[in-house]
Amino acid sequence: MRSPLPAPGRRSFLAMTGVSGAAFALGTGHAAADENVGGKVPSDPFGLGVASGDPWPDGVVLWTRLAPKPLEADGHGGMPRRPYTVRYEVAEDAAFTKVVKRGQALATPELAHSVHAEVHGLRPGREYFYRFRAGNEISPVGRTRTAPDPRSMPTELRFGSASCAAWYHGHFTAYQDMAKQDLDLVLFLGDYIYEYGITKTNWWRQEPLPLGPEHGTEIVTLEQYRLRYSLFKADAHLQAAHAAAPWVFTTDDHEVQNNHADEWSETGIPPADFLRRRAVAYRAFYENLPLRSTVKPHGPDLALYQRFRWGRLAQIDMLDNRQYRDVYPAGAVIDDSPERHDPKRSILGAKQEKWLYDGLGRSNATWNILATGVVMAEIDRDTGPGQLYSNDMWDGFPANRDRLWNAFRKHKIANPVVLSGDIHRAVAAELKADWKNPDSPAIGTELVCSSVGSDGDGAESDAYAKLWLANPHVKFYNARRGYVTGRMTPTTLTSEFRRVEFVSRPGAPVTTAARFVTEAGKPGLTREV
Repeated sequence: MRSPLPAPGRRSFLAMTGVSGAAFALGTGHAAADENVGGKVPSDPFGLGVASGDPWPDGVVLWTRLAPKPLEADGHGGMPRRPYTVRYEVAEDAAFTKVVKRGQALATPELAHSVHAEVHGLRPGREYFYRFRAGNEISPVGRTRTAPDPRSMPTELRFGSASCAAWYHGHFTAYQDMAKQDLDLVLFLGDYIYEYGITKTNWWRQEPLPLGPEHGTEIVTLEQYRLRYSLFKADAHLQAAHAAAPWVFTTDDHEVQNNHADEWSETGIPPADFLRRRAVAYRAFYENLPLRSTVKPHGPDLALYQRFRWGRLAQIDMLDNRQYRDVYPAGAVIDDSPERHDPKRSILGAKQEKWLYDGLGRSNATWNILATGVVMAEIDRDTGPGQLYSNDMWDGFPANRDRLWNAFRKHKIANPVVLSGDIHRAVAAELKADWKNPDSPAIGTELVCSSVGSDGDGAESDAYAKLWLANPHVKFYNARRGYVTGRMTPTTLTSEFRRVEFVSRPGAPVTTAARFVTEAGKPGLTREV
């Protein structure tokens, strides 16, 4: 038990967004000048909390963003338009009597006064505590953890996976529960924010809409994306979940726009214009999350797919299924057209596919986690004799999935575990070598987390349950909000689907809707609860 807390037009990032190289470097945690920069800091500047992420054996990224008034309409969080020195401390204890690292960075207005301090020289597999200081203001304390030594075999990895957090649809009770779970790592699988205008039509909380008109239109500018992150990140439960454990991230679509595919927009935005929008969306994404400088965007391009290792226990491949995917066949989200079966189609793109297969070939891990924004298992959406598939999911790219299956066979990957989200439902499925044969052996498992808040309260079952459960490899379906936890050991993976009874008001009970065990070397799902 851990200690308690107290494409066309693809120009460079700098040219497209107007950030100077020096400002960007300083925003990633490079040391600022020794003297204080910026003068007096506004009171209570840590209104968006603290966070850590991207854990390596020797360190992590520490994040904060100075924002004394997070909901200022201009997206600058109430900060004057000048840089400020921000200092940080890392300690072995929550009281900071054993400080092991100190450093400083420059929070610049060009990056919304965010700080990404890349801390190195820490010990592998250790719990640490961290905090920031700006002027005389001290941040809340966060807890983080470094990855184990890559040569070691850890006794366990406790992780959570979550996605789809439409704050205006419901309270972040799932994050509140997640913060209590003593997790080593959180994997966020996409839709951290939503781009839609927030109005009385989509305000589903049982309380008056408290927001001004600046929140009521679809976000398209850098200032609007920044404000939307501020709105969501001001939530106390999200802040608590960030402060409790390091996170790693991928995106899905709503970080930019619904259902986009590379430079293609479902609303018909010309590619050059859409890429400009993607550039500012990705810049705000970087500004507001604990990401390494290697992930910083360059114009509309974000180097998002990454590999993490938890000793020899687990290899974690965070996949990007939006930037490189082919467009929907004939523009249709649901179909079974010949184009869907085109062997050239890819959801990952050729470069990312090669990176993934090469990494699987080198893996010496007992478990191989693939984190992807959308469902990988085949789901026939026609409950009759016909066949229909969602081209938004991996079903739109069966040849890409077949190539991945071939990589599993080639490299004898015995324990693939896919973590996904997107559908606002909790699903447990077995991954099959032959989808049409119910007796085909499982080659892996997929755990689909429900949404944190999107789609309101939900229900134990709904109109889509019959569709999903008609696919015999689907072993569980629940339409409440929630998230997934997993306890991975050298011999077993125990996964729990955490269910939030309601999100339209605070205080909901959070319970385990289902628990499954997967044995190492025996892909599949055995239900315990």
